[in-house]
Amino acid sequence: MVVKLSAAKMPFERGAVILSFDTEQIWGYIDLFDEEQFLKRYPQAIEIHENLLRRLCRAGIRATWFVVGGLSLDGSLGEDDPRYDDLPREWVTRVRRGDELSAPLWYRRSFVERLRDSRPRQEIGIHGGLTHLIWTHRHTTPAVAARELARAHKALGELGIRAASFSYPREEEAYRNLLPAHGVRCYRGRLQVRAHLLGRTFLGRLLRLADELRRAAPMVVWPQETLPGLWNIPSSMFLYPLGRTRTRFITARTRLQRFVRGVEAAARCHGIFHFCLHPENLAEHPCGLSLLEDCLAKLVKFRDRGDVEVVTVGEVAERMRRFKDEQLAEAPSARAVGTAPASGD
Repeated sequence: MVVKLSAAKMPFERGAVILSFDTEQIWGYIDLFDEEQFLKRYPQAIEIHENLLRRLCRAGIRATWFVVGGLSLDGSLGEDDPRYDDLPREWVTRVRRGDELSAPLWYRRSFVERLRDSRPRQEIGIHGGLTHLIWTHRHTTPAVAARELARAHKALGELGIRAASFSYPREEEAYRNLLPAHGVRCYRGRLQVRAHLLGRTFLGRLLRLADELRRAAPMVVWPQETLPGLWNIPSSMFLYPLGRTRTRFITARTRLQRFVRGVEAAARCHGIFHFCLHPENLAEHPCGLSLLEDCLAKLVKFRDRGDVEVVTVGEVAERMRRFKDEQLAEAPSARAVGTAPASGD
């Protein structure tokens, strides 16, 4: 049974802020760029991950890192590697043969190990699967998606990581019923506003630009149980890209103001501000790291005043599970006759 929980009864005594990062390096651009194009657009993309982790630890902030499983490998044989068997050939033919020394844009086991061992403890989830295959790709069947996810679990499991949270590549949601069967109990759902639902269309881009120009307050979100035991923790805002052309019109200060308004809204509503980014975006422009530091400094002030708490996606899902159990325990008659309202697929 899936229980619909009222926003008025959410188990938050104050606002909550989630920081989640799609950790992919070149895997996330496998169908878009070659290595030269990637590095031209995202210089120092490798170093930016280390800098992001270091600054979070210094601020005492936990975050959720959704990791493409391939990054955790110590290397591979490229398209001939048996771990890519039965995945779409047109996808895996682009995978580079090598290891962390010869192909660091593809393989970063040492970084994933540092992520695993960091203090405060960071949450590690899965971003798509082993190869960042898009789940709505024309060759992605349920069986293919299941293999992609299972092999990411195995790759991370070799490092002692049990991933229970998930984000879809490019927010293309599909086959949600596969997630619980592979140990996933929560995922980051797409932001439910028109600008994002329209995706990469011209109108979608125009509406996202308008939100930035008017410094719109990001949406406060609530967890949703979409399948029994599977929680959707939607995004509130993605960092608007920091490309030089965009930064000419949308300043770093504008992005900071939107971040602060999101935190303020969460504190007011006792809801969740879920801020997301791709670490590569911080490498697009020299202002990237200073913008991140400004955002973290503001967040720390809100946290230390007691206005918000900083949580991970998995922590929210576990809290919602316990809260649901408490609600069911308080309403045995509703549980017995199955009259609790349901929501889901």
